[in-house]
Amino acid sequence: MAPGARSARKAVQKISSTRAFARIAPHVIPVMDRTVHRLTRGRVMLSAQMLPGLVLTVRGAKSGQLRTVPLACMPQEGTRKGAPEGWILVGSNFGRTGHPAWTANLLGCPDAVVSWKGRDVPVRARLLQGAERAEVWEAALRFWPPYATYQARIEREIRLFRLERGD
Repeated sequence: MAPGARSARKAVQKISSTRAFARIAPHVIPVMDRTVHRLTRGRVMLSAQMLPGLVLTVRGAKSGQLRTVPLACMPQEGTRKGAPEGWILVGSNFGRTGHPAWTANLLGCPDAVVSWKGRDVPVRARLLQGAERAEVWEAALRFWPPYATYQARIEREIRLFRLERGD
């Protein structure tokens, strides 16, 4: 990573750790990402300029209706058909008290689709627990250190999911 990009990333990490960011970002970032994603036919997400991102489509746990949400993700090693072998999703909800709705939806219906760089990929989600969760949590903290700040200010345990390709 270039020095300028590294310092920009540090600045964004610092800002994203604030409570003000947690209040504002959930109302702004997903709207921008959905709009740009739609206009570019799935090829671009603004937030992915700082963190890798995908768009998750999953059935609502209560409604059964399809729900679409742009999310930061940690792509897993290896590729197949132009996309990673899988992804890790962190249900941080920007450090707000409740679990994000998409996590309940994945618990209720683990079969979903991700849009990754213009490609739709069927996936199956699995909630991580125990030693596997601990290992992935450490990797998530190295990937995006503000997750530690989010976890410190809430009582719930942040949910982690592994999305495994279904194709």
